[in-house]
Amino acid sequence: MLDKNGIAQRIAKEIKDGYYVNLGIGIPTLVANFVRDDIQVEFQSENGILGMGPFPVDGEEDADLINAGKQTITALPGASFFDSAISFGMIRGQHVDLTILGAMEVAENGDIANWKIPGKMVKGMGGAMDLVASAENIIVAMMHTNKAGDSKLLKKCSLPLTGVGCVTKIVTNLAVLEVTENGFKLLERAPGVSVDEIEKATEGKLIIEGDIPEMKLK
Repeated sequence: MLDKNGIAQRIAKEIKDGYYVNLGIGIPTLVANFVRDDIQVEFQSENGILGMGPFPVDGEEDADLINAGKQTITALPGASFFDSAISFGMIRGQHVDLTILGAMEVAENGDIANWKIPGKMVKGMGGAMDLVASAENIIVAMMHTNKAGDSKLLKKCSLPLTGVGCVTKIVTNLAVLEVTENGFKLLERAPGVSVDEIEKATEGKLIIEGDIPEMKLK
């Protein structure tokens, strides 16, 4: 089973040389820490930075450098800063190759719910609305079940939707799954996790074909 860093490390393997990547709030922000040294990647944050680096080490934080989640970050050589209009122009203009988002629920058809938290006051959907509407390649980083043990990979989302039929792949603490027109296709299982465990933790339709390999993080 993976922890949050393990999920981020596995997602980092999906990033290709030359990609422009938007990182959402939560687990996705950890992905920048695990990108291979031999490829060139530009991380974009909707609050107005292109060229984010990994998180700073303790004692070297710069309070003026933050991501969309208000966490302190680093900027790589050549990074640029701009206003929200330009940032969302990049997003809405489909200039981002890969979007990595967190989610509270994902449906078997690729619907995503990741903005409305039950019982909490939120101002609105925010930039996630633009990201899911514009991106063609969306990977979700999430836990497979909630704190009560209920599946977060569902037949149909119960929370208000952020986007419809937009998720392409999901990496959880238990598995890597591809969203297909027939449901969640199991691609890999986390170290020490059985296919049976994944089946029990998945409410939506799960497609299992042949032997499912254990994921490799390195």
